[in-house]
Amino acid sequence: MKAAVMYTKGNLPQYTDMDEPLVQQDDQLLISVKAAAIKHLDRAVASGKHYSSEDKQNARVIGGDGVGVLEDGTRVFALGVSGMVAEKAIIEKSRMVKLPHGIDDATAAALPNAIAGSAMALRYRAAMKQGETVLINGATGFTGKMAVQIAKHYGAGRVIVTGRNEASLQSLLSLGADEIVSVKQSDADFMAQLKAIHNSTPIDVIIDYLWGHTAECILASLKGKGLFTHRTRFVSIGAVTGDSIQLSAETLRSVDLQLSGSGLGSWTKEQMQALLTDILPDMFQLAADGKLKADTISVNLEDIGRLWNMEVPDGKRLVVII
Repeated sequence: MKAAVMYTKGNLPQYTDMDEPLVQQDDQLLISVKAAAIKHLDRAVASGKHYSSEDKQNARVIGGDGVGVLEDGTRVFALGVSGMVAEKAIIEKSRMVKLPHGIDDATAAALPNAIAGSAMALRYRAAMKQGETVLINGATGFTGKMAVQIAKHYGAGRVIVTGRNEASLQSLLSLGADEIVSVKQSDADFMAQLKAIHNSTPIDVIIDYLWGHTAECILASLKGKGLFTHRTRFVSIGAVTGDSIQLSAETLRSVDLQLSGSGLGSWTKEQMQALLTDILPDMFQLAADGKLKADTISVNLEDIGRLWNMEVPDGKRLVVII
């Protein structure tokens, strides 16, 4: 079979021939893969930079999940036992989701990582309630755009979004955002706008994809003055602008703040199962009904090496068609 194979961490994956994987256990199935998204997670794991990367690596097929067809013709999204950017892969029966009619392969492949990176944070780490105000820091990326729509689907009263790309920020208004905050303005103006929002409609939940300096500014803007403060749950999901921040102890003491993260290792087994049995089916159906919008760029498997490090336009997801 043809596959995208990583021989050495940090190098480009190669389009080459590999032996077809063999089903080894009763709870496994062989799938004919049709599409697999290339995500920041896939690149980080393949390069050895992600915390879930294995210390040792032999030649391996890349990709942790994808969309394909079972031997009986059923279309599913599944997490892979073997690498998914290949013509064939092994999956577990308990880690697949049947796809509804009306959703194309590229969209179905692109959505799950972004849904996990938004819905899990909103539903479990932040425990968002209907009517609450949600601030999404770094909302112009693919996952951020999903978070805007999912927050509204879950009943957010107001969604505030931040980002650098002005055109992308404006486009979020059509997806459900109520107010935009540009990170290109000065720190003083950025914080002043956030404080004004917080004073008018207190921010209940912050979903953060950037971390770094903007997270510092957001946290500083919440700082209290010795009086009772509104409780805010800040959930870190990504670190696009830096892995470390400076956080004042005074800020922590002066505000009712819950600071947590959402990602691999932070979810319980029960929550991970709910992602497969409840959250993803719901979101796939929304997409099939045209109520969840996703922009993808499709590329062919044989071009994987050339396209591995390509710059993907803001808010879009690269999907390999197989």
